[in-house]
Amino acid sequence: MISQTAEYALRAIVYLADQHEPQTNSLIAEATQIPVGYLAKVMQGLSRAKLVHAQRGKQGGFTLARSPDVLTVLEIINTVDPVRRFHECPLGLHGINLCPLHRKLDDAAKAVEDTFGNTTVAELLNVPGYHKPLCGFPNAPAATQEQT
Repeated sequence: MISQTAEYALRAIVYLADQHEPQTNSLIAEATQIPVGYLAKVMQGLSRAKLVHAQRGKQGGFTLARSPDVLTVLEIINTVDPVRRFHECPLGLHGINLCPLHRKLDDAAKAVEDTFGNTTVAELLNVPGYHKPLCGFPNAPAATQEQT
């Protein structure tokens, strides 16, 4: 449904939203299980879009540039790999009158946009205990995870 790049961007943003200090590429990559080289490119795009702030130096790293209460999943996805919509026939056969197949595909893409556009990063983090997004994120001790 979404590309690997979009998934990585979401993982990185959600991780940053749960941190109180700037995080380096290495720390983010380790916590989110994203290859560090790939993450660097993703973070560069997120920084250019002003979704994250990059700070150089000894206390440097990445922080969110916007509040998780207002930052939507759709904004993050559209920054790195937008949801594909069909505004006209992709084969050039029907113009703006979509055939039934492309109409259904566009309807599905609109539903995805609506859902992601109405979901904030804060909502993804507002879960009890260690039931955070990203499967095992944050990396909790195995004994603690078993108890929940």
